[in-house]
Amino acid sequence: MSLSEPIRARIATIIRESDVVLFMKGTRTMPQCGFSAAVVSILDEHLPEYQTVDVLSDAALRDGIKEFSSWPTIPQLYIRGEFIGGCDIVKELHATGELVKALGLAHGEGQAPPTLRVTAAALAAFAAAKESEADFVHIEIDPSYNYGLYFGPRQAGDIEAQAGGAVFLLDRASARRAEGLSIDFVEGPSGGGFKLESPNEPPKVKQISSAALKALMDGGEAIELFDVRTEQERKIARIEGARHLDQAGQRHLETLAKDARIVFHCHHGGRSQAAAEHYLAKGYRNLYNLQGGIDAWSQDVDPSVPRY
Repeated sequence: MSLSEPIRARIATIIRESDVVLFMKGTRTMPQCGFSAAVVSILDEHLPEYQTVDVLSDAALRDGIKEFSSWPTIPQLYIRGEFIGGCDIVKELHATGELVKALGLAHGEGQAPPTLRVTAAALAAFAAAKESEADFVHIEIDPSYNYGLYFGPRQAGDIEAQAGGAVFLLDRASARRAEGLSIDFVEGPSGGGFKLESPNEPPKVKQISSAALKALMDGGEAIELFDVRTEQERKIARIEGARHLDQAGQRHLETLAKDARIVFHCHHGGRSQAAAEHYLAKGYRNLYNLQGGIDAWSQDVDPSVPRY
């Protein structure tokens, strides 16, 4: 298929207007294929900003970029107007360090270390766990703000941050996400563990126990409780005050403020988690999922609610 001049001009403009452009399936925050997700993950390690183009939203563009580059697959990466390649090539360049050069970056150069807050309890726990003077605490933060801590030697490209007299090492992408990160060590019923919190973390669906939900309801707290189960299930068992998330319930929910406290429940917690994630993507910021669903409510709060 020949490439039309309007599509050619459109693609050329997109490539010209940004230093780094990734034509992909989906978006940077929601890739729609594993190959696109892999390239996004690599670029996120090196760049805070770059342009992505969702080819799934435009069939003409999806076919056109393949003709434009004479490359049959998606994703496709361009750097300063030059076609770099697809997923396998980007992964190879990343592994050899050539991608950093192509992006015009020196590992760690010019990137300020993040400011960390580390409690005395965490510092003591790190000191007790450290086995070698050559080991440092490495901090990893992925795009979804899942945290990782491990001991290991210094690696090329590590960003060094200091807090409380201790040295912490982060890759470039984690260092950008770590500004203001607090690290604590807390004791729990099954032992101690590190607790990491970042002011940059996007909203997440929070989990709430049946006892905590009951306390909120008894305290007269403002709360919207939605039941995502079928009407047949609701005929078997209900939590008093829960609104069915049918069409009428959805219309009501969409009238609520984005910061309204909203709790979803189902039978055991799976469907309600999915519903909460759906509304999180719509911009609602104060969402909860009832752990264990109505089954936990029946066992822990109100035995008069039938189990099924």
